[in-house]
Amino acid sequence: MLSERASELVAARRPFVHATVVRAQEPTSARAGDDAVILADGSIEGFVGGVCTETSVRVAALDALEDGNSLLLRVLPEDAETFPETPGARIAINPCHSGGAVEIFLQPVLPRPLVAVQGSTPIGTAIRELAAFLDFEVAAAGFGGVTAAVVAGLGRDEEAALRGALDAGVPYIALIASRRRGAVVLDAMGLTDPERARIRTHPGLDISARTPKEIALSVLAEIVREMRTGGLAAPESPAAGPSVPLEMAAPRQGVDPICGMTVVIGPETPHAVVAGADYWYCCPGCLKKHTAA
Repeated sequence: MLSERASELVAARRPFVHATVVRAQEPTSARAGDDAVILADGSIEGFVGGVCTETSVRVAALDALEDGNSLLLRVLPEDAETFPETPGARIAINPCHSGGAVEIFLQPVLPRPLVAVQGSTPIGTAIRELAAFLDFEVAAAGFGGVTAAVVAGLGRDEEAALRGALDAGVPYIALIASRRRGAVVLDAMGLTDPERARIRTHPGLDISARTPKEIALSVLAEIVREMRTGGLAAPESPAAGPSVPLEMAAPRQGVDPICGMTVVIGPETPHAVVAGADYWYCCPGCLKKHTAA
């Protein structure tokens, strides 16, 4: 079942788009309630309509994965009276002969940011609890695929945790310590200047935090700010480790020379070489028409 497949993808931390047909007008082959998942490589599992509709869905789904925003896709026949453009909606004209109109809701499902927290101290516990409330996922072990690592051992096992986060390429590393003690810890590690610059001692936004929960709030607020405005994201290099599978690069796109549709280029996309140039098509009909000219 598709719901089971979606659950598997969520558990594997693989981004995808869940596409659901919300309205269909005959003679389209889709029906309200039909759905599919579209992966980051452009592959689609499930059914939301014929080849032309599916092509439009693939293109729109990849854009939704890129910006993280849900989208209502309206696929209309060529002679239909188009809807006005509205925020959150997108129009695609279906050049296929089957006709019909369909509206499909595209919802990107992205992995929750992964945070590693070292230390069973009151501050470490508070960070774990607040991170879960904020819809972060707390890493069970290791630093693979981690967006932020917070070392809150307060003197216990800190150097090993910091070294692990550095080696894993974690982009945000915080050491819960006063500036003075933090400097002593980093001095003892013999770090290079670039490594030292990656570790924040006395981290968090300045809210005059005192209690463990207030400190947790300030640190997580800083992480959220860096994600929203500073481009903070999980590492994409092999240093991320095997726990988070690396997605294939976003597939290329092309324009069908016959109908003008944007198509996702993949192994199953109709393709031909005409006059020494590569062309890709939305369907075999367009390929046949172009190569017969």
